[in-house]
Amino acid sequence: MQALLFDFAQIVAQNWTVWLVTIVLILAAVIDGFELKVPNWVTYPFIISGWVYAFAAYGWEGLGWSVLGTAVGLLLLLPAYAIGGMGAGDVKLLAGVGAWILIQNTVNSFCVSAVVGALMAVAMVVARRAWKKHQDQFWLILNEIMVIKNPERLAEIAAERKSRMLLLPYGIPIAIGTIGYFLWMGMLV
Repeated sequence: MQALLFDFAQIVAQNWTVWLVTIVLILAAVIDGFELKVPNWVTYPFIISGWVYAFAAYGWEGLGWSVLGTAVGLLLLLPAYAIGGMGAGDVKLLAGVGAWILIQNTVNSFCVSAVVGALMAVAMVVARRAWKKHQDQFWLILNEIMVIKNPERLAEIAAERKSRMLLLPYGIPIAIGTIGYFLWMGMLV
């Protein structure tokens, strides 16, 4: 048992940045699940500490890559946020992932998270037996996006509709998708 714990401690020490991201994602997912919000006290230190680590470990080049990873994380979810389809905390959470695991891993974890989010949304709708309502709402929202095209107006419409919508705390799919990606790629071992 002691040897197993020692081996686990070595794995964590070798991949501590990925483990740190994993722990932050779990924390954010739990909070988002209860409060439907990923708070700034989680996201801002997550982002800034990624930059500090990258600079301390790899100098200006590391900081540049970390800031670029942050920008990619922001840009991936910014369109959904701009039209009112997602909270700012979710966007900043993925930006924090980008600050720590850089560009390609951030894009890959985003893709897995999007699939997880879609599956969770469908499962929530099926569990509530509200398929027709949400199918109609989906087509309405898609039509609004295609016709209106003004992000500010779309955000206003989304805010008006929010109280009637089934909300998915997107920090959960980000956590599941990113951690799943880490496991698949062997980054946690």
